[in-house]
Amino acid sequence: MAENAVATRKRCGTNDIVSDGDVKRKNAARDMDPAAALALTRHEFGEHGGVNMSIEASATFTVMEPETLRRMFAGELGPDRDFFIYSRHFNPTVLNLGRQMAAMEGTEAAYCTASGMSAISSVLLQLCSSGGHVVASNTLYGGTHALLSHFFPRTSNINTTFVDIDDLESVESAIVEGKTKVLYFESVANPSLKVANIPELCRVGHAKGLTVVVDNTFAPMVISPARLGADVVVHSISKFISGGADIIAGAVCGPASLVNSMMDLHQGALMLLGPTMNAKVAFELSERIPHLGLRMKEHSHRALVFATRLKKLGVKVIYPGLEEHPQHQLLKSMANMEYGYGGLLCIDMETVDRANKLMSLLQNDVQFGFMAVSLGYYETLMSCSGSSTSSEMTAEEQRTAGISPGLIRMSIGYIGTLEQKWTQMEKALTRFNDTHPIP
Repeated sequence: MAENAVATRKRCGTNDIVSDGDVKRKNAARDMDPAAALALTRHEFGEHGGVNMSIEASATFTVMEPETLRRMFAGELGPDRDFFIYSRHFNPTVLNLGRQMAAMEGTEAAYCTASGMSAISSVLLQLCSSGGHVVASNTLYGGTHALLSHFFPRTSNINTTFVDIDDLESVESAIVEGKTKVLYFESVANPSLKVANIPELCRVGHAKGLTVVVDNTFAPMVISPARLGADVVVHSISKFISGGADIIAGAVCGPASLVNSMMDLHQGALMLLGPTMNAKVAFELSERIPHLGLRMKEHSHRALVFATRLKKLGVKVIYPGLEEHPQHQLLKSMANMEYGYGGLLCIDMETVDRANKLMSLLQNDVQFGFMAVSLGYYETLMSCSGSSTSSEMTAEEQRTAGISPGLIRMSIGYIGTLEQKWTQMEKALTRFNDTHPIP
């Protein structure tokens, strides 16, 4: 990819494929509030001057001269100068969404994919070769845990050591010099809501020459891992960023050199594995990101109110915004506090049967929310994690990760009024308590 600004570009840009503006402005944006950084991101106009950008729906792109095609495949001309080959490689609309994601996360570049898992798997395959090693948190989304513990060892000879990331000495001792390439964890763990000490983990990882990769799906806007030292930030955009429970998508945010390497025609994991985002999906998502900050504030506000009230009722509730949460002060020290403590809370009902009974009342009797996986929807979504999104983990692995059999993960929505939804919650708890004392 060309390294310097070229006067013949149709769009102004810098040396990476997905950023906008000059280097000074981009560097300044990395230290900004996420919403402020998003507001500085170049806004694409429609082909005919519309306030919304046009969707580039083409799968392939034409050139005016035969020699241009050769130069594109040789890497001499690329999207930084408005030369496009094929939408599995680069697409202008997807690039625009990548600029927004990079601005939000404070990274040089970003590229968006067809799913969160494709973003995670692609970046790890780009960073690790056969025989490589990953040190990862023992509290991860079940699909990521399965990828690292089963799929990678079988298919790629990449092995993982799972550790308690609260124990920095354990993290450091798990690193094998010359072999370990990546330190991987979630900013807020799924589903335990354990908060990672990102600055200290980055310090440990960087001292050993590792690339620190952080999944920030649970805390967009709330936490900015790259501003705290992380090298790469991955997302399942399907969740809070989309907000509509209607789109599957992911993103890799990080250095321009990494994103460019992942799109390399010969060695790029994204290019060659092909988890391509559809341009129409990218357009829809780019229209939702501008109000993500507003949505996160309301998700977080309601989660804190519900968690506080549940605690007063004697319910065993887990929420990082509560002062008794083990990492409450840590999160306060890292968070962009305007956006609260996040939109997820957990209720520990101790057993699966008790959890299922309460969820059934909440959905079917009082219409508080839906029994469904995923998160970030405007309705409250709830699931018993041990038998759903963490079911890929063994019972022992779940215990180690702090996942109780009766742990209900709730993504608190914002539909209806807060008091209306709280009244529904109270009714469900009262009906539950008629036959099952609250633990």
